[in-house]
Amino acid sequence: MHQLPTHRFRKAVRRFAICLTVASTCVLSAPAFAATAVFAGGCFWCVEKDFEKLEGVSEAVSGFTGGTAADPTYSGDHTGHYEAVEITYDPEVVSYEQLLQHFWVNHDPFDARGQFCDKGPSYLSAIFVETDEQRALAEKSFQETVERFPDQKVVTPILPLSTFYPIKGAESFHQDFYKKSPVRYNGYRFACGRDRRLNQIWGDDATV
Repeated sequence: MHQLPTHRFRKAVRRFAICLTVASTCVLSAPAFAATAVFAGGCFWCVEKDFEKLEGVSEAVSGFTGGTAADPTYSGDHTGHYEAVEITYDPEVVSYEQLLQHFWVNHDPFDARGQFCDKGPSYLSAIFVETDEQRALAEKSFQETVERFPDQKVVTPILPLSTFYPIKGAESFHQDFYKKSPVRYNGYRFACGRDRRLNQIWGDDATV
């Protein structure tokens, strides 16, 4: 077996040590973990866009949850399911409490038939919680909304999170629809009156 000359061996060792140092630095500076949150606020195209603009949110995925039908699809059976979005975020940058605040001002909490121009069970709003901490924070935010609007009934429920089914396969065009088809998306959002209604409810707190 050939041996490296001494100077080349020392150089290789130094290079390896540098690589280890850089790698450990990268690991130490990375977020401790990525957390997820699931919300339903009507059309998942819109909810996806509303959350992906938040600093600290790395991804918002459209899908279904809350129902009993297995493997729900947009054009097929999604009985009992809500159109929902699973948000992946860095809790060191944006907290779950901040996500809740953003969710409230981006949907109509008084609509018991759906959201904006979309009516029906799959378009109802909801907060899906996975832990006791999420539930406590969700209930706190719910109560704050109730107190802000004493003359109106807040109907957005807090529900236990069940299996989340992301849109996939032939229906994957729904993911990031606002990026893939901005003209159609913006036309739909305007015609649906989403932003007009949000401004009407939330005033300066609306993020549209």
